[in-house]
Amino acid sequence: MHTRPDLPQGLGSLLLVALVLGISACATPRGAATSVTLTADKPNVVSYWNEVANRTVLATSTVNSTPEEQRPAFFHDLATVHVAIYDAAVAIDGRYKPFAVKPRASAAGASTEAAVGAAAYGVLKALFPNRSAQYQAAYEQRLAAVPDGAAKTLGLALGSEVAAEVVRLRANDGRTVALAPYVSGTAAGQFRSANPNPLFRHLPSIKPFALDRIDQFRPAPPPNLDSAAYAGAVNETRALGGSTSTVRSPEQLEVARFHTEPPPTFVTRNFGRLASSTADAADAARLMAMVYVAFADTIAACFEAKYHYSFWRPVSAIHMADADGNDKTQPDVKWAPVLPTPNHPEYPAAHSCTSGSLGGALLGYYGTPNVTFAWDSKVTGTTRTFAGTDAFNDENRFARIHGGMHFGFATEAGAELGKQVAQWVTARHFGRQQ
Repeated sequence: MHTRPDLPQGLGSLLLVALVLGISACATPRGAATSVTLTADKPNVVSYWNEVANRTVLATSTVNSTPEEQRPAFFHDLATVHVAIYDAAVAIDGRYKPFAVKPRASAAGASTEAAVGAAAYGVLKALFPNRSAQYQAAYEQRLAAVPDGAAKTLGLALGSEVAAEVVRLRANDGRTVALAPYVSGTAAGQFRSANPNPLFRHLPSIKPFALDRIDQFRPAPPPNLDSAAYAGAVNETRALGGSTSTVRSPEQLEVARFHTEPPPTFVTRNFGRLASSTADAADAARLMAMVYVAFADTIAACFEAKYHYSFWRPVSAIHMADADGNDKTQPDVKWAPVLPTPNHPEYPAAHSCTSGSLGGALLGYYGTPNVTFAWDSKVTGTTRTFAGTDAFNDENRFARIHGGMHFGFATEAGAELGKQVAQWVTARHFGRQQ
């Protein structure tokens, strides 16, 4: 059982540090770093196209003709864009290994600006042909600023080739899988869906970017219902995460609210700051591709585990505690979580999966756990600062308990899954050329 309801206050000293996203003078991704402070003050071609891609992927259209338009998966779609940007940028830069495509087009003398633009544009146009209002003018205006000549021509050819090949490699990625109607469980421990269509059931069917199998890092099962570990977790969430609580502090509730902004905007906006944390286009492309590939594979792996175990949420567990066979839990049919519970199974916790993935990707990229960065939330209108690659994940894990939607063992399993995926990605991809 977790016994640290004061964790957010314990992080208070970190939050007093007035830091924002970017790279400090004392560290660089090209060498060993003892500490890194991120500041989002170095806009570049990668950050420009990241913003355009964010708008495109999150937009809606009245006509939807591609699988990506019909069944969006922002994590995978942005990973696709950033893989293309990365492979185009590093083909010209020469320091890093390609992830998916080594273009045949000549890179010597090619414009990185033109190549990155053509790569991003080519992917967006192929995936989202009916959302051209988000990217067409942006492409034409940015390209117009690149001087005409051989460098521009070479860059456009290289970027277009990379985009076409990345789109080809990701075609028919599995998101269109036909899903049988969902049937909620009825036994103790089984997930009860809030409506007939729980969320993100299709994610496990999307082919991974880097993992060998989507279940590669599936966590061990949650604790048995009659175990002391299960009872401790249930009673912890019941005490700390209910609509009324005598032990949860106002700050803990505020932190829990901070982490409830919907992921499509919460993640894309805050990840976007990473793109402008360095002025070097190849380094920015590498960081964003590494983060998004790890993120996409993590979220799919997380939901594979969720629907494999189909474990019930705290609200069901507490209401039906008389059916769990554990004499250390007591039913309370009036209990309600203080914050809304997402409509998908409890174990492992998805927010913890992805926050573990982010920390793992930053650790792999910078080679040090001493990475400080900021994150903001539109729900609370505040920005919080995190010192260390695990700090965001540590706060996020407890926020899900304090919000009443998760058990501690689910946040721990999720964080570990995310770290394992990120470690796999960063150990096998995006390395330096020999």
